[in-house]
Amino acid sequence: MATDATATNAYEELTERYERISNIEGAAGILNWDQEVMMPEGGTPARSAQLSALSATSHELLTEEAMGEALDAAESADLDEREAAAVREIRRQYERATRVPTELVEEISKTTSEALPVWKEAKAEDDFSTFAPVLEDLIDRKREYAEHIDPDRPAYEVLFEDYEPYLGLDTAEQILERLREELVPLIDAVGESDIELARPFEGSFDADTQEELTRDALDILGYDWERGRLDTAPHPFSMGTTFDARVTTRYDEEDVLGALTSTIHEFGHATYTQGLPDEEYGTPLGENRNLSVHESQSRLWENHVGRSEPFWSLFVPRVRERFPQLDGVTAREAYEAANRVYDDNLIRVEADELTYHMHIVLRFEIERELIEGDLDVAEVPQVWNDRMDEYLGVRPETDAEGCLQDIHWSHGTFGYFPTYSLGSVLAAQLYASAEDDIDDLDGHIEQGEFDPLHDWLTTNVHRHGKRYTTPDLIEEATGEAFTADYFLDHVTEKYGALYDL
Repeated sequence: MATDATATNAYEELTERYERISNIEGAAGILNWDQEVMMPEGGTPARSAQLSALSATSHELLTEEAMGEALDAAESADLDEREAAAVREIRRQYERATRVPTELVEEISKTTSEALPVWKEAKAEDDFSTFAPVLEDLIDRKREYAEHIDPDRPAYEVLFEDYEPYLGLDTAEQILERLREELVPLIDAVGESDIELARPFEGSFDADTQEELTRDALDILGYDWERGRLDTAPHPFSMGTTFDARVTTRYDEEDVLGALTSTIHEFGHATYTQGLPDEEYGTPLGENRNLSVHESQSRLWENHVGRSEPFWSLFVPRVRERFPQLDGVTAREAYEAANRVYDDNLIRVEADELTYHMHIVLRFEIERELIEGDLDVAEVPQVWNDRMDEYLGVRPETDAEGCLQDIHWSHGTFGYFPTYSLGSVLAAQLYASAEDDIDDLDGHIEQGEFDPLHDWLTTNVHRHGKRYTTPDLIEEATGEAFTADYFLDHVTEKYGALYDL
């Protein structure tokens, strides 16, 4: 058996190598943030080259022979449970990366960087044909990437594991199928209800004042401004490290709720990132578990906190203060408005808690068919519109509000979309456990006391980083295996009460 000193040296050498890679990827993340938020429009050629170089360097460091030797030495050492988990995660990344040529990694990075402004232009001009050649190129490259990793499995299954490595695509399929089966009748029942929920937020709302209101929300929820910032982007997102976790949103002067809910959503991502252990920065133990867990944090804060009646009892006075024209709005009216089910909503990021998942099913099906070669890129607008009509009863009039509305395919992130529904389901399971453990959680929220919830999430989710696989983390946090039961119970009870079902 290795001595303690030998084990320490082997683990330290491995994590020192990994930290260099982590820092390079962090720098690339900042460049990506800059490209989406504030880079001059003409900066794409240089930014593309910069990101491509960083991707290649990171890949070369991860796949070099010395990294393999460091992994072998660490795996032979006498490690504690946390160290062994970090080594497990590095080994997994190493095994996948060594199968992919550096040149392909570089090409994918360059192509995605160049695709972003093309997507923006195509969306602005409502012209899918502009984006189609880029999308086709990205699909070809991601198929090649998946083929290198595992030629014996469907490409989409391999790609999905970049975002959720442990639950399995079969689990995602089962969850999505169950949501489709059980949510559609509920959505239909809501549509047939005679109840008309309040709509107090109609009118015009100045974007600058909306920003002040979203900053109020971040203040109340406990965002650490010393380690973050708020900006605008065409598609809201969050990125960063425990020391620098940024959020973005967007403002529509006819929709004050849209910016607020999207900001709270991104806050959930950022507070997870800020809750990771500082001392493990640069190791897998200081990184988020995966995108399913990440999404559980954003959906928990957006839906279980930000759309709750206790939150609106707390926050309505701020809304009235910022927008005097809303002086007569009650907490109950705001709560109803935040939870109204829209039967004509075309936009995923503006969707309510129920119809949202039909958006995910649609995207999941289309991108899987694209990757597996069962759908041509040229067919996407028509298929998208047909399925939107089938699943949600609405039909986009433009590609901008249809197949061009999401940024993800310009990033080459095929396999990402299922994690949105997986995260929503997990959010309900985690929140139910938090309610069991925290006395009068609703009362704390109504009083603006968010430390108990922050502490519970940090203790049970954030501080673990990648120590546990997804199923093990869920078991540790909730005492149960992953299940959709809590989510379906939550929406059935909530919308049953709202719509008198």
